[in-house]
Amino acid sequence: MRTARRVRLLAAAVAALALTACQNGTGTRDEGASLPPSAATASTPAPSGTPGGDTGTGTATGGGGSSAAPVSGTATRTPKSNGNGNGGGSGSGSAAVLCNGSNTAVTVQPLSRPLNHMLITVRNTGTRTCHLTYYPVLRFDEMQWVPRPAEETHPQAVTTLAPGESGYAGVLLSAADGSGDGGTTGRRLTVAFQGTTPNSDGGASATPSLPAKGMYYDSSLQVTYWQQDRGDALDW
Repeated sequence: MRTARRVRLLAAAVAALALTACQNGTGTRDEGASLPPSAATASTPAPSGTPGGDTGTGTATGGGGSSAAPVSGTATRTPKSNGNGNGGGSGSGSAAVLCNGSNTAVTVQPLSRPLNHMLITVRNTGTRTCHLTYYPVLRFDEMQWVPRPAEETHPQAVTTLAPGESGYAGVLLSAADGSGDGGTTGRRLTVAFQGTTPNSDGGASATPSLPAKGMYYDSSLQVTYWQQDRGDALDW
């Protein structure tokens, strides 16, 4: 009796195993469809630092998962300034400055022709190009007025001196016909320089040496604008 019961239980167990094996038709249990390789790749997040899914011509670096366009592999450099306002050159990096008493040597020379005239020469003794703006502001001794410029001598461009070059200004000291007032002899001359706007301070003044007898002048005292050429400073 017990033997028959064991036989029935064994048969039931074999039948249950057979039914389980036949559920997917292959003799193995179905664990669900596996993902295709392409789908598995698409579902994987792009590594940090590379454009997700892009296939550009270069490799982007840095940025932490940015979606920026691919890098082409050729960098574009912005030219550095060479110091004179122009990019991309190979200059010395020194911009032009104002000419004044600190970077020039100033001399004066009385002239017999034109009559009653004096020439001021300014030579650039510095290492940088400098600009002579407007006209010299002259003061003999303790003179309380400023000689006016001869407007007809206004140059078309600012007088610019490279190192070693000279600029010029002519001075009418007194009227040839004696029509000037308050004639006197100056013993000391101060030459002041203007800045980038009229009557502004251009820096250190100069005190060039005068002849031992001094320089006679009267109310006709007048100056030219700074000139690039010596002849232009005297032909007025």
